[in-house]
Amino acid sequence: MIWLAALAAAVVQPQVVATIDPGHRLVEGVATDGRTIFVSSVIDGIILACDRTCRDWAKLPLGLHPLGITWDGTRGGLWVAADCPDIPGVAKCERGALVLFNGAGRLRGIITPPQGPFHPGDVSVSRGGVFVSDSRNGLVWSLLVGRRGLRAVNRPGDGKSAQGTALAPSGTALIVADYSRGIGSIDLETTATTWLPRQDGKPLRGVDGLVRCGDGYIGVYNGETPGQILTVRMKPSGIEYRELVKGLTLPDPTQIAFDGKRLLAVADSGWAAIGKGGSARRTGARIVMIPLSRQCNAA
Repeated sequence: MIWLAALAAAVVQPQVVATIDPGHRLVEGVATDGRTIFVSSVIDGIILACDRTCRDWAKLPLGLHPLGITWDGTRGGLWVAADCPDIPGVAKCERGALVLFNGAGRLRGIITPPQGPFHPGDVSVSRGGVFVSDSRNGLVWSLLVGRRGLRAVNRPGDGKSAQGTALAPSGTALIVADYSRGIGSIDLETTATTWLPRQDGKPLRGVDGLVRCGDGYIGVYNGETPGQILTVRMKPSGIEYRELVKGLTLPDPTQIAFDGKRLLAVADSGWAAIGKGGSARRTGARIVMIPLSRQCNAA
């Protein structure tokens, strides 16, 4: 409870730091290098860069659409989980890709597993390792220092819909938010997954984006409307979760990013309206910023 109390005391009320043009109908991911905020515009296949204003920063190869994104300070570039989500305006494909852009928005690499379907939805970076999750089959793939190519870190069938990931402080386990199974801990040596129940013994389903904050975690809960930002703390019996900002709700949230000082979250992403037809968006997605304690270090 000490970590939760200290974090709650350090939280300042959220504020909107960027509003995306409504012409970008569907926004999913957010990342930052500590200065510029990067946002993924899914249908357009574009990464936006926002400071005082938002501008087109990078264009994905034809057929790929950006979902989760994360900044890699070691490599000085942006990783993108790119796929062809099953939504109007996007052509179907058998395989997505893990894409890397350099700091100037130039394409550096396109990486896929050696075989089989691959539909990445989220990506995280820690200690030089890259972790990318597949929302359709629950697999989590890694690109680790000293190893070539993507390798699965968990076992087929262990998960169902892998979303956000965050490396544990020990470096030996990866925490994964599986939309259907709940919060799990993947042993990076054995590839076994331990599913962690919440306080009442039930799984914490419906968590999307996930980041590490010190020795705890922060996640986006969008399993119900409206969504929330949650703190998740590891306990001997499982996990303990709370609201990060009591009473704060966000419409249609998706991903979050944390640079050591501020938490950024996507709200009004557009997923709730996609596929329902109707008129164009009148208001765009918002990037909400929540300052956090300096003691809440990023992974």
